Amino acid sequence: MSSSGMPDLPVPLTNLKFQYTKIFINNEWHNSVSGKKFPVFNPATEEKLCEVEEGDQEDVNKAVKAARQAFQIGSPWRTMDASDRGRLLYKLADLIERDRLLLATLELGGKSPCIVFADADMDNAVEFAHRGLFYHQGQCCIAASRLFVEESIYDEFVRRSVERAKKYVLGNPLTPGVSQGPQIDKEQYEKILDLIESGKKEGAKLECGGGPWGNKGYFIQPTVFSNVTDEMRIAKEEIFGPVQQIMKFKSLDDVIKRANNTFYGLSAGIFTKDLDKAITVSSALQAGTVWVNCYSMVSAQCPFGGFKMSGNGRELGEYGLHEYTEVKTVTMKISQKNS
Repeated sequence: MSSSGMPDLPVPLTNLKFQYTKIFINNEWHNSVSGKKFPVFNPATEEKLCEVEEGDQEDVNKAVKAARQAFQIGSPWRTMDASDRGRLLYKLADLIERDRLLLATLELGGKSPCIVFADADMDNAVEFAHRGLFYHQGQCCIAASRLFVEESIYDEFVRRSVERAKKYVLGNPLTPGVSQGPQIDKEQYEKILDLIESGKKEGAKLECGGGPWGNKGYFIQPTVFSNVTDEMRIAKEEIFGPVQQIMKFKSLDDVIKRANNTFYGLSAGIFTKDLDKAITVSSALQAGTVWVNCYSMVSAQCPFGGFKMSGNGRELGEYGLHEYTEVKTVTMKISQKNS
């Protein structure tokens, strides 16, 4: 146990052997049809780790064909006893947990607004807005990447946000005490730096950060911009990096209009002590999830998904099950009533 009473973090595994580099189709590992492979690099050191089979259209066709065959009438999967099928699914879940693999679904990202009113708890709003953006190096679909702060508290909010960002410790994410690791790859790293430069050129005020960090790896300094306007690239494009843009607003109607002025609609945040205001704004925002006086609080019971270009359907909760089911109606005429 640590001095704080919390359990010690497990020691990161080292010298791992890469076992799964092929394409998994029909319960078997395959080489790609084309024979192509792509390299995988450690983003913290730029060291080449391994090569993975590169799938393309032909590999997708093979996977789709196998999946369709599995659901054909008379197939082993369809005719298997339900309890046996359940045991296989549990076995798959155990294997996934053992080998640290994650099942993922696709969604279409966002440029989520986070609105801080003058009556908000300042410390709480600064902290949640910070975590909502910088979590996972900013590489998060729900990142609070458009931060609107009411004019009367704007300067103080910016000052505290910069102070918070400067506390970050960068380095290898497997090292205890490090709070920000590298970006996922070189392409994303260069895209983020390009957007940072666009913010500088378009007139935003760089408060801190704004460039690479260290001599190797895809690290970017925690970056905060103030005096950001809606037409700037950093205010419109999904950066997917540790870049916080803080914009100013004067009225409720103004900020609702600006918050909704985007192709995206994945999530949003509101900070205020006024319950009526919170209800009014959360109802008006075009977003699939709205957090009030918090951010990025997700639970398995709450449906998750986006409006507009941020995707269709929902994950999690009862609504999430609808995406994996189809309703069938069977109407049968019987000759006589049996009871």
